[in-house]
Amino acid sequence: MTNTTLINKDNKIKESFYKKVNFIDIKDIDGNDTKIEKETYENYLELQEFLKTKNIIIGIDSAYRSEQRQSELYQEFIERYGKEYADKIVAPVGTSEHHSGLAIDLALKSNNEYLDADMVHEDQEPIYKEVHKHLKDFGFILRYPEGKEHITGYPYEPWHIRYVGKFVAKIIYEKNYTLEEYLTDFSGIILVNKEKDMTSFDVVNEISHLFGIKRVGHTGTLDPLAEGVLLVAIGKATKVVELLTATYKEYIATVKLGIKTDTLDITGKVLEQNEVPNLENLDEVLNSFKKTYLQEVPIYSAVKVNGKKLYEYARNNEQVELPKKTVTIKEIELLDKTEDTFKFKTLVSKGCYIRSLINDIGNELNTYATMTELTRTKQGKVSIEETKTLKDIKNGNFKIYEIDEVLEIPVIVVDSVQEQKIRTGQKINNDYNIKEKVIFKDQNNFILGIYESKEGLLSVWKNFV
Repeated sequence: MTNTTLINKDNKIKESFYKKVNFIDIKDIDGNDTKIEKETYENYLELQEFLKTKNIIIGIDSAYRSEQRQSELYQEFIERYGKEYADKIVAPVGTSEHHSGLAIDLALKSNNEYLDADMVHEDQEPIYKEVHKHLKDFGFILRYPEGKEHITGYPYEPWHIRYVGKFVAKIIYEKNYTLEEYLTDFSGIILVNKEKDMTSFDVVNEISHLFGIKRVGHTGTLDPLAEGVLLVAIGKATKVVELLTATYKEYIATVKLGIKTDTLDITGKVLEQNEVPNLENLDEVLNSFKKTYLQEVPIYSAVKVNGKKLYEYARNNEQVELPKKTVTIKEIELLDKTEDTFKFKTLVSKGCYIRSLINDIGNELNTYATMTELTRTKQGKVSIEETKTLKDIKNGNFKIYEIDEVLEIPVIVVDSVQEQKIRTGQKINNDYNIKEKVIFKDQNNFILGIYESKEGLLSVWKNFV
């Protein structure tokens, strides 16, 4: 389970959160009854057993806290240490991670007794550091790390750990993020090899749940029948989805002749059948489609007409005039053929429906043509050999690409003077002879933004700072 629910001074826990959490009853180090989220506890027990092999004994000093208990704790700290210290250390009611059951205050055992979690002595610090090294392997993060007080709002607490799931915990550890930084700053492009019988939205949904990030989008729909390259953008990288969608795409398609379906692919209802003519002129017909032309959008598509998606018209048996879009077939090549099937490879522009292209080819051949298989083998500069399946990604076998690694746009690293202008969104002189767009980076290789050429100057297209 991935759980990146952000709970801090600016983000109170929501009542709806509790509907999704499975609490179990346990006892803390003092034998008191308490609660904890079930998966969190299971992974804590595994962490506890592992640390025993390092001669480190841990216990749970605190897990779930009700809002009433949090209020009582706040008053106790005021009485013991004063209000200023209490406000610095104790979370306001409703903003404590302990309300979630995902957070644990660890206690270390020394000389057969547990030490209070908030009373860390210098000789215990190396022990906690050893514990921190292994948290990620069990799905935990150090929630309030040293030097990040200005981000988390709390001073360093070596005992306070938070369960987020192993997948996310590893990323947070490797990038030295806080949870706040992960949810704000983590971004990039994942090169997915979409499998058959999944929608593009299914893939986005899986990625979103896996990473625990809501801001996720794909860059070019693939039907459930199709497989292959699907670029998925996370976080700030979603700003460039339209650029990735606009690139040329390469496909390999298989066609069945003599059949017409309502969806223009083999998954649809068969509407018509006819004889298949001799295919001696197939190469010639395919080559005739190396052109720019008006292509009719298939009725089973998400394109909207009068505010309603075309497939809704189809499902309701409503008549609608199908729109046409200008598309370019840059390359097309016959790969194989039989008496009533053929396979071809093609490189096409944005907006081209391969199903419609196949239907148009069938018309030129004086027969019906239906798509039976489709693989997107390339999108822009990304080829299918570079992609990973969802299974690969779930197993941690993937790479997060920066946007400049997948976009075919010039990249310029600027000095501090230009950097300041870009950070403040100023127009700058086009001394770089940029024709369309350019990615600007700072001296630390951080992407500042994308600018575009306009009226002799470079203006902000998308800002990343």
